[in-house]
Amino acid sequence: MLLFALGFLLVILQPSTGQFPRVCANVQSLLSKECCPPWDGDGSPCGELSSRGSCQNILLSQAPLGPQFPFSGVDDREEWPSVFYNRTCRCEGNFMGYNCGECKFGFSGLNCTERQVKTRRNIFQLTTSEKNKFLAYLNLAKNIPSQDYVIATGTYTQMNNGSNPMFRDINVYDLFVWMHYYASRDTLLGGSDVWRDIDFAHEAPGFLPWHRAFLLMWERQIQRITGDENFTIPYWDWRDAEDCGVCNDEYMGGRHPTNPNLLSPASIFSAWQVICTRSEEYNSQQALCSATSEGPIRRNPGNNDKSRTPRLPSSADVEFCLSLTQYESGPMDKMANYSFRNTLEGFADPQTAISNPSQSGLHNALHIYMNGSMSQVQGSANDPIFVLHHAFVDSIFERWLRRHRPMLEVYPAANAPIGHNRENYMVPFIPLYRNGEFFKPSRELGYDYAYLQEPALESFQDFFTPYLQQARQIWAWLVGAAVFGSVVTAVLTWHIRACWKKKGGTSSEIQPLLIESEDYNNITYQSNF
Repeated sequence: MLLFALGFLLVILQPSTGQFPRVCANVQSLLSKECCPPWDGDGSPCGELSSRGSCQNILLSQAPLGPQFPFSGVDDREEWPSVFYNRTCRCEGNFMGYNCGECKFGFSGLNCTERQVKTRRNIFQLTTSEKNKFLAYLNLAKNIPSQDYVIATGTYTQMNNGSNPMFRDINVYDLFVWMHYYASRDTLLGGSDVWRDIDFAHEAPGFLPWHRAFLLMWERQIQRITGDENFTIPYWDWRDAEDCGVCNDEYMGGRHPTNPNLLSPASIFSAWQVICTRSEEYNSQQALCSATSEGPIRRNPGNNDKSRTPRLPSSADVEFCLSLTQYESGPMDKMANYSFRNTLEGFADPQTAISNPSQSGLHNALHIYMNGSMSQVQGSANDPIFVLHHAFVDSIFERWLRRHRPMLEVYPAANAPIGHNRENYMVPFIPLYRNGEFFKPSRELGYDYAYLQEPALESFQDFFTPYLQQARQIWAWLVGAAVFGSVVTAVLTWHIRACWKKKGGTSSEIQPLLIESEDYNNITYQSNF
């Protein structure tokens, strides 16, 4: 009965996002450059008959890019997704999805009008039942095919400009591993040449919004395949940790008894196969990762290069990072100084905010510390610890947003590395999302973090910090205004007293407030005004 219900859910529920929608991975769609599938509810493209959306030309940002990528027209990800499609569904109101068949993040209901906020919790605060359910959901995602999405196994040129489609099926979990790989892979220049200084999800302003969107999509996929609409990703709070607290068989897999680089056979994750980890092989063949199995998950936490990452991040590191007022700065890449994004990502020192790519702090420190599959950028999502880690990184991003309350304009509109300007579409997501759409508080996207809901001193501090910072900026003016006001008040008081002395008498304005009892009955309720 359970299997039947799960199968039924897979038929009627369409995941909200992915790489290439299956219905658009064909010759007709690629040659016409149009991906506007019908919505099952009324059979019209993008649900247009039900006012859900319509098929529209994509609107690409014209803002200039930074100098990091000196090429044009050599990478399918440039001006995403125009190489593959230049017409997609543009959804109205609270509708979302490649065919406008879903609700935006934070909304639910038949017409997507019901607001909802779900809570992500610390993995160590889950009950045994909740924790086991989470692990089972992960394993289900690894073993069930994506019903609505496929991945590209060749570039657009290798597809003969669309006349020879090259796509393949993939399971739900690996779909997201592949998307993370595709966003961060090197550019293939032909022959044996590649360009490595390119990444559509890291080392630039889009790092935090991209991973925020990525986790929301992953979370919704799990909700869909399990039918558990209340599922949320747990987080691992690694501040001040002495070791990998989730690296045991109760949680994400312990160490293999004879091979410290592998997982314990007692963990379900020991049977998982990784994909997209052989970047040098793909580069030499001028090929894309085809998502074939490449061996087991590798992990040897703590036995990493201590000169690069001597320890796990501390609470002090996080607090210093949160104190930085600039979201982005300078070249807006891994060389940026005093940048909150670059410091949290881990390319700047968490005690000075000065760029130092030879060291790995905060976010990067966890990846290096794991010393295995998670330590290579393109294939890091193979290790399921990835989602726990990035959920906590996202919570730090959320704390910064709440503390500093930045306007959308704080996110760079121009001159960021390719793919990272505010209005650029995120690679490789279809439906399309712009970077700026996820530079907003999490509650507006339908989720919160348990530890940010607690009425602690930390929350009090986060609330008042921006106002105190503003006060510091204008303190001299405030002091001057106070002194000037005091002088004016003193002068006016002196003049008023002088006038009273000259005037004398016992007018009603200067009569005592306490009056004799015999005079009380002669007083009427009238105003002196």
